[in-house]
Amino acid sequence: MPARGLHPAQPSTAQTDDYMTNILRAASLAAVLMTAAGTFIATDPGFASESATQATIPTLQIDRAMVDHSGDAIDKSLRAPDSSLPIQISDETADAPSAIEDAIADADSARIEAATLGELVLKMPIPDTLDAETQCLAGTIYFESKGETLSGQLAVGRVVLNRAASPRFPNSICGVVYQRSQFSFVRGGKMPRINTASNSWRNAVAIAQIARNELWKNDAKGALFFHAARVSPHWRLTRIAQIDNHIFYR
Repeated sequence: MPARGLHPAQPSTAQTDDYMTNILRAASLAAVLMTAAGTFIATDPGFASESATQATIPTLQIDRAMVDHSGDAIDKSLRAPDSSLPIQISDETADAPSAIEDAIADADSARIEAATLGELVLKMPIPDTLDAETQCLAGTIYFESKGETLSGQLAVGRVVLNRAASPRFPNSICGVVYQRSQFSFVRGGKMPRINTASNSWRNAVAIAQIARNELWKNDAKGALFFHAARVSPHWRLTRIAQIDNHIFYR
């Protein structure tokens, strides 16, 4: 208790101003918080029917699996792959560039400029050894049409290839050639001996390569059958063309 007749000490003007300033700041902060809470409640459909005094602000839940060890919420599916992990490359993928380069090289070598089929035949490289399919095709051209023009030989070769591509016949060149009762030169499932030193054989090999790579126009396109013009088998087939001594059908 202060002494009787004495008045309590009055606060200074500076203290009063500081005190009032703090009160005003507190009031302003309270107003801002109330306004923010009211806005949140008014705009949130889940709280539209509740009073401001009863409303509670929901807590934001963050799945721990979506939070990395740095504390940031990150969708791990959007992260770049770990560069420290080894990248697996299959043998097929590794060999793809070389396979493509080989195919391009083969295609380039097949493009031989020639004004006539005869010129193209002369320019065709003749390999020392032939694969089985080319051997079968060249043998058929040799025995069936070595006395024909080059166009006639090409047409015979294309018949064999057309058959190999047709579901009506065996699916390989040799399968077509050795199919029973199809080519008269095949005896006992074997091809006769060929004079491989002859010019006729060289032409047959060249025509076989030209036919397989479709390097020249075939005048009997789509043909699957042919016979010598001297015979009349009366086939009920569509006649395509006659080239030299052979008539072609499909």
